[in-house]
Amino acid sequence: MSSERAIEGLYAGWEQQVRWWDAAFGVIVALTAVALPMEGTRGTQLAIAYAAMGAIVVAYVLWGAKAARNRERRPAVAYLVVLVLGTGVAVSQAGVATFLMFIAFAQVWMLLESIREGVIGCAVLVVAVTVGISAAYGFDPRVAASVVPQMLVTFVFAIGLGLWFHVAMRRAEEHARLLDELRAAQAELARTNHEAGVVAERERLAREIHDTLAQGFTSVVMQAQAATAALDIGDDGAVRERLHVVEDTARDNLAEARALVAAFAPVALQDASLPQALRRLTERFALESDLLVGFRADGVGPLPPTIEVVLLRAAQEALTNVRRHAAAQTVVVRLAQDEGEVILTVGDDGRGLGPDVADGFGLSGMRDRVRSVGGTLAVVSGDGSGTVLRARIPVEDGSAAGARPEASARPDAGSSTGADSSRTAGAEPRTHDGTQGVAR
Repeated sequence: MSSERAIEGLYAGWEQQVRWWDAAFGVIVALTAVALPMEGTRGTQLAIAYAAMGAIVVAYVLWGAKAARNRERRPAVAYLVVLVLGTGVAVSQAGVATFLMFIAFAQVWMLLESIREGVIGCAVLVVAVTVGISAAYGFDPRVAASVVPQMLVTFVFAIGLGLWFHVAMRRAEEHARLLDELRAAQAELARTNHEAGVVAERERLAREIHDTLAQGFTSVVMQAQAATAALDIGDDGAVRERLHVVEDTARDNLAEARALVAAFAPVALQDASLPQALRRLTERFALESDLLVGFRADGVGPLPPTIEVVLLRAAQEALTNVRRHAAAQTVVVRLAQDEGEVILTVGDDGRGLGPDVADGFGLSGMRDRVRSVGGTLAVVSGDGSGTVLRARIPVEDGSAAGARPEASARPDAGSSTGADSSRTAGAEPRTHDGTQGVAR
């Protein structure tokens, strides 16, 4: 179908070109008709020559002109038979009729598709004209000896001209095919890129919503449940505290939603560094969950925005998993930079990973985020001995000189300076490429 479209495009202006062929045919026939009596042809010879030319004109109108437009083979062959015979007859009556050869050779190449057929057509035409000229002089051997070399030269010239015409047309057709294929490939590539972009954008939005709005709403629900429980026992102070947390979380969610719509950076990173944003995150998490949460940042300097977003989202997802699945008492978050990579570690002293942990959207999203910046994500866990998530992302050296460690999220968690400190001793660890608990 591509080749057919290419050929159609190539011959889109063929109708206009055929009109010029019609005009050339008419002019040559008319000039020959005028030249015949001027050259001295009279009587029966003139009548026969005119009859032969008339037959050529009628055949052209009936078959030749249509074949030139629709490329049908049978009308083309029928017209060429009349053209060759008519030219030979006209030449046999008057030598000036050889003018018809100018249009005859060109039409042979125009109407016949292959080189072999074109060569055969030219050869038959040359033979017919040679016989016609010889007949005009009574087949005199001396005349034949003079005519044959001239016709051979004409034949060679016609073959050369036809081959050039044929090769030029085939190259044009090939170029048209290649151009059409290139355009089709470009269109397919554009369509594929568009679809890939749509899918990637949907996945990005899904991850952003999961890591921000969904987690925020989960926190709101849990705080509302805690406030209801406190209200049932008449603890008004606890109710107010929980409601304040709900209000703050809702405001943060609203800001995240606006940033998501506007394609801004996460709200937590708009006016703070990554260590500061992680410290605020752990403080909020400690307030919402009543867990013992420690945070420390060692030697971490300025990082590319994309890496900061990935690490912040990974920490958010990891803490959400701890709250929902780990049943932990203590959580430690640590950010460090060493030997050309930045490392985020989130450890807890919870129940660890079960034997049948399945990947889910949260786990897949976290892994995809880390991989998107060239990093790796691994989880080490022992059954009942806690879980340690560690994300490693390569960065350029020298960007963290002079960075100051951050304070712990809660004073009573200051002793938790590393993720491994939250793991229960004596359990056999295992590695899992995922996050705490069942994927969220």
